[in-house]
Amino acid sequence: MSLDSDVIVDRRRLRRKLTFWRVAAVLIAIAALAVAGLVLSPRGTAVLSATGSIARVNIEGLIRSNQERTEALERLGNSSAAAVIVHINSPGGTTAGSEQLYDSLVQLKAKKPLVVVVEGLAASGGYITAIGADHIIAQQTSLVGSIGVLFQFPNVSDLLKTVGVKIEEVKSTPLKAAPNGYEPTSPEARDALDALVKDSYAWFKDLVKTRRGMDDAQLAKVSDGRVFTGRQAVDLKLIDELGDEKTAVAWLVAQKNVKKDLPVRDYKLTPRFGDLTFLRTAASITLDAMGFGSIARQIEHTGMTQAVDRLALDGMLALWQPGSGN
Repeated sequence: MSLDSDVIVDRRRLRRKLTFWRVAAVLIAIAALAVAGLVLSPRGTAVLSATGSIARVNIEGLIRSNQERTEALERLGNSSAAAVIVHINSPGGTTAGSEQLYDSLVQLKAKKPLVVVVEGLAASGGYITAIGADHIIAQQTSLVGSIGVLFQFPNVSDLLKTVGVKIEEVKSTPLKAAPNGYEPTSPEARDALDALVKDSYAWFKDLVKTRRGMDDAQLAKVSDGRVFTGRQAVDLKLIDELGDEKTAVAWLVAQKNVKKDLPVRDYKLTPRFGDLTFLRTAASITLDAMGFGSIARQIEHTGMTQAVDRLALDGMLALWQPGSGN
């Protein structure tokens, strides 16, 4: 009995030691990743550290104003990257955010050879972004265009009448805070919005005309708000070539004298440390490898809840919304 008791005690001690070292290994791995996150943060050194490589920049989803992204592109312009390939898959976003991103790419293009590859969609504000480059490549079935702007807002005045709610207000002039969505939009307010939309639309069209070298007749064919496939877009001068990243590399080599066979490396525009996205993923993998699968799955799923709501976009929009006919 004494021998059995000793064996049980030894096993318990061994199990505690094993658990301790497992936890210690996880903590060390997380600490190492935390240090890496600080180094790779916007305030740290650039992600692209290897010399003699081509930077791959990804523009995905809705486009908003983003100062971190602007600063990251400025750092890329001062980095050792030989060239930049910008991959775009975006329906657009706010006109202000799209203009900011366009300006950043134009400034980057002045320092580095730059080419755009349309992955699946470069519509509206996404196309504003694309024309920041001198050369645009798209796949045959990619969608590009949707040249136009819109201003939309919900109007719940009929709903308020139904539930018996009335919004009272005192304002300096009739057009102050108009439209507000709580009352029918007045003709004067609609005319004011119409002037805003037309002015931004004229800016968008002039940008396309200048950047893509179109005459008025060519511009009229592509500026009615429609999207076009990559195959159609070549003939319409919206893009320059059909292809993918390999096509982009070949263009850089042939037209910009970029050294052949350079590796293409990802460059993160907003490698934030605050949201711990990269840390969550790494910690999940580490925990799973150490035998803590259930904990790993909980950590991994916390990053699955983030979604962008299009209704949160404010101001003038350069956005393609096929579900609403825009």
